[in-house]
Amino acid sequence: MAENTNPTDPLAMTIAEETTKTNKHVAENPKSERVNRVKNYAGLLSIITFVLSVLILASAIWLLYMKDYDCEKLLRLPRLQIGIGIGLIFVSLISSIAVLLRSRFPVPGFFLVMVPLIVMLTMGLALVGANKLESRRLMATPNWFREKVRHNENWENIKSCIYSTGTCDDLVSRSLNLKAFDFSIKKLSSIEDGCCKPPSVCQMEYVNATFWTKVEGAVDESQQRYSDCATWQNDQSILCYNCGSCRHGFVRVMESKWRNLGVLLILMGLLLIIAHILLFVMVMWEHYN
Repeated sequence: MAENTNPTDPLAMTIAEETTKTNKHVAENPKSERVNRVKNYAGLLSIITFVLSVLILASAIWLLYMKDYDCEKLLRLPRLQIGIGIGLIFVSLISSIAVLLRSRFPVPGFFLVMVPLIVMLTMGLALVGANKLESRRLMATPNWFREKVRHNENWENIKSCIYSTGTCDDLVSRSLNLKAFDFSIKKLSSIEDGCCKPPSVCQMEYVNATFWTKVEGAVDESQQRYSDCATWQNDQSILCYNCGSCRHGFVRVMESKWRNLGVLLILMGLLLIIAHILLFVMVMWEHYN
C-alpha cells in the first residue's frame, strides 16, 4: 500500500520560517536604526563638548598670560586672574575626562563635571554684576570696585599709581597740535577723560589736554563749588586725580575687563552644561535600549 506523503510540507515550513524571520527583522529594524542614530548624535556631541573643553583650556592659557591693567596689582586682582585660569584648566580636564568615560561611568562623570561648571557659571554671573550674586566681599564685582575706590586710603595708592604711569603726560604728547574742537571729539580712555581733564559740565576753556581755564559765570555757583569743577587744578601732579570722575573712570576700566571675563565664563559654562546634559541623556537612553 502506497505511503501517503505530502511533498509540499517541508517547503511550506521553510517559507513560513523565512517569513517569520523577515517579519521579526522588520520589527526590530526601526529600533536598531534609532539606536544607531542616537549613537551618531552622541558621538557628534562628544566631539563638540571636547572642542568646548579645549576652548576653555585656551581661554585659561590666555588668561594666565594676559597683561595686567595699570594699578591692578594694588587690588590684588592678578592673583584672582591666575586663580580663575587654574580653575579653568581644572574644568577643561574634568570635562574631557567625563566625555572619554561617558560610557563606563555616565552618572559619576555627569555629577563630577556639573559641580565645577555650576561654580564657573555662578562666578561669571557675579563678575557681570547679576542680581543677588554681586557682593562687596566678592573680588572684581562692580560693587567691590566701587567700595574699594570709596575708601580714601585705597584711592591715595591708586591715584599715585595712575600718576606714576604717566597716563596724562601721554595724552598731552598725543594732542599737542589739536585745537579745542579737535580735542573735544578725540576718543579718550575712561581714566584719561576722568583724571586728566575737568568734567565737560564745568565748561572750562581748553588750552591743552591738561591745562584749562575757568570761565566766570559759565556754570552755576553751587555746582562750581560742590562738584569736581572746584577740585580741578592745572598743577600736573593734581589735575583731577581727586575728582569723583577720576574714581569712576578707574572703576569703568576695571569693570570692563572683568565684565568681559564674566561674559566668557557664562557663555562657556552654559554651553558645556547643555552639552553634558544632552550627552548624559543620550548615553543613558542608549544603555537602557
